[in-house]
Amino acid sequence: MKLTKFVLFLVLVVNCYSLWSQEEMPVLTAKDSMVVSSWVFGLGVNAVDDAGSEFSDVFNFSDNWNMVPHPSRVSIGKYFKNGLGLELVGSYNQYQEGKVIDGLVNTEEKDYYAGDIRINYDLNKILGETGWFDPYVGVGAGYTQANEQGRGTYNANVGFRTWFSDNWGLDFSSTGKWTMNKENSTNHIQHAAGVVYRFGVEKDLNPKGEEKLAKIMELEEAMKKRQDSIDAAKREAAALAERLKKEKEAADLAAAEKAKQDALQAKKDALRNAIDNLGLVYFDLNSSYLNTASKSTLDKLAVLLQENPSLVLEVSSYTDARGTNTYNQWLSERRVKRTTDYLLAQGVSESNLKSQAFGENQLTNECADGVYCPESKHRENRRSEFKILEF
Repeated sequence: MKLTKFVLFLVLVVNCYSLWSQEEMPVLTAKDSMVVSSWVFGLGVNAVDDAGSEFSDVFNFSDNWNMVPHPSRVSIGKYFKNGLGLELVGSYNQYQEGKVIDGLVNTEEKDYYAGDIRINYDLNKILGETGWFDPYVGVGAGYTQANEQGRGTYNANVGFRTWFSDNWGLDFSSTGKWTMNKENSTNHIQHAAGVVYRFGVEKDLNPKGEEKLAKIMELEEAMKKRQDSIDAAKREAAALAERLKKEKEAADLAAAEKAKQDALQAKKDALRNAIDNLGLVYFDLNSSYLNTASKSTLDKLAVLLQENPSLVLEVSSYTDARGTNTYNQWLSERRVKRTTDYLLAQGVSESNLKSQAFGENQLTNECADGVYCPESKHRENRRSEFKILEF
């Protein structure tokens, strides 16, 4: 009994040390993520400098810049994870009387129309994620009707967006437009400012979030090791107490019972290890059909069940977190039925099988709703498992 008390004391010491030394677990928040792809719609104003001096007098607002007092620019673009974005831009303006156009003073108001397509690149991919500040550069082409002359243009632009939330922000840019028809038209500059709305947003962890996730995984692994040590000590204490109790009641009877239990436990462990070594049955996305590997696993399991007719297994099936709860429950029921039907077809008795369908309720990893995971991790949750109920 003194030995039992000593082991229990060691369990208490390990528990106290675990609580004392455990580092606080970090928590992932919205600040640890960033937008990696989205659609962006913009509405704003534009100012055109078509004085003919190109880039030598760009800040001469009074003589060179033309604007209208209402929204005059609309854009729509798709931005991808690699930093590239494809954007369509339409704009309207009006050359004002008294402004310098193509080197001459304009004598009457003239309409300006432009349609452009451009490819932008997010400079944060080079500079590092800056949060609210989102600079970009781009190139493209378009068609402009200006000063009563149509012209194709080669374009280059630079700008930045500043975001107030995941969806709303401001966009500022300047675009140089070089004419394709050098004989009848000149190059010009178009500046723009407006409100942008971002939708179809896909987010991922930023570098800080990735560091935090790595820390969480490291701490969880350390906690698991500590818990395994505690559980091992508890099991040792319980086994020792039981053995001493039996020895105290009757040495001969305890020895015989221990031999019997050891033999039975060895058979149980061997059978449990054999089932565990077979592995799990995995399913393709949105499928309940058994592939060749799964059928091979179930064939071996059927042999074990036929060799051990008193064995009762619980067959449980699951899905990953994608899809609705109702759909995933239905799909897991289909998977467990196909799994048990296959075993029955191999000669396994119905009395050897119990079945359960859990849908997405018991994930094996962190891949819950709203958490980005690669397909390999989602696959770990699309499974059928086997648990010994009776032996």
